[in-house]
Amino acid sequence: MMPRRCESAFPFFLVTILGLSPVAALSSLYGKTTRNIATQVLQGTGPPTVDLNQYNLPLNVIEKDWTANFVQKSIENEASVQLRAKNFVEHYVDTLIVSFPRKENGGLGIQLVELAGGRDDGIGITTVSGLVEGGSAEESGINPGDCLASVSLVRRKQQKAGDSAISEKEEEYSVTTECLSYDKTVEAVQSLPAPKPGFDDTFVLKVKRLRRRPKVKVNLQYPPEQGEEDTTIEMYAGENLRQGMLVRGVKLNDPLAKRFDTKQGGNCGAGGLCRTCSVAVVTGGDVLNPQRLAEKQMLQDDPRWRLACKAIVGYGMKEGEMTVRVNPRQW
Repeated sequence: MMPRRCESAFPFFLVTILGLSPVAALSSLYGKTTRNIATQVLQGTGPPTVDLNQYNLPLNVIEKDWTANFVQKSIENEASVQLRAKNFVEHYVDTLIVSFPRKENGGLGIQLVELAGGRDDGIGITTVSGLVEGGSAEESGINPGDCLASVSLVRRKQQKAGDSAISEKEEEYSVTTECLSYDKTVEAVQSLPAPKPGFDDTFVLKVKRLRRRPKVKVNLQYPPEQGEEDTTIEMYAGENLRQGMLVRGVKLNDPLAKRFDTKQGGNCGAGGLCRTCSVAVVTGGDVLNPQRLAEKQMLQDDPRWRLACKAIVGYGMKEGEMTVRVNPRQW
C-alpha cells in the first residue's frame, strides 16, 4: 500500500510535560515547558539524567522496526494492540506526553503516513512523516517516525464568581489512536469537539518514539591466579550486572568466599545476602545505581566494592565505560 499523507485540521503549540494525567498536568501549564519522562521500559534505570534524544534512531531504521502486538489483559477478557520494536534487544519504545493550546487559526502542521494497514478492523501503524513549514508544530520536537498513541482535549471556560473571584470550568475528551490505520487515526482525531467561542482548548498527546538502548562497555579483570584472560563485554542500560555477566559466560561467584550472613560457603542466588558475587569497581562507578543501605553496610570495609546482584548498569539512562575486578578477594 502506498503511504498516504495528511495534515490534521487541529492547531497546536507544543510543550512537553511530566507524566501526569492530562487534567492534573495542565492545570498550571500556560507557557512552554520541556521535561523528559522516565521510561518504564528499561526497568531499574531510574529517572533519565541525560537527554534521551541522543538515542533517537534514523528514520529509515524506525520505519522498518515498528511493529504491533496483541496484548491480553490478565484479569479482563479483553485484548489491546500495542506498539513495540521488532529489534527489542537493541531498541525500545519510549513514551512522551506533549501538550499545546489550540490556536484560533492555522493547522497542526503534522503530516501522517500509513506504514501498515488495509485491515477491515482498522488496525494499522500510522506515524508522523513530517512537519509543515510555518505550521504550529514546526519547532515542536515531534519527530518523523513518532506515533500518536492518544489525543486528549482539555476545555476550559473562565467564569466570574462574585465581583472578583474567578473559577474555571473544565471538561476533557480523549481518543485512542495507537495502532490505527491512517483513515481511523484521522477519523478519531476529527471526532474531538471543534473550537467553541469563549473556551480555551488544550490538546494533550501521548507520543511513542523508538530509541536505541544505551550501552555500557564493561572491562573485566580477573585475579592472576585464576588463569582467566581479561575481557570486555557490552551491556545495555537496565541490565543487572550479575545476570548480564553470567549469561555472557563470565565466571563470577568467588568459590573461596564465605557468605556474609552464615559465614559458610555457598551462593545465595542473587538474594543480596552472601557477597560472593562482589566485584571491585576500578573506574566508571557513576554508570551504576546508588547503593542501598543494606549493601552499604555489607561492604562498608570495601567502599569500592559492589554486589553484582544489586548493581544496575546504565543508571539514569547513561552510556559509558567501567572497569571491574572479578572475585576481588583473590587479588
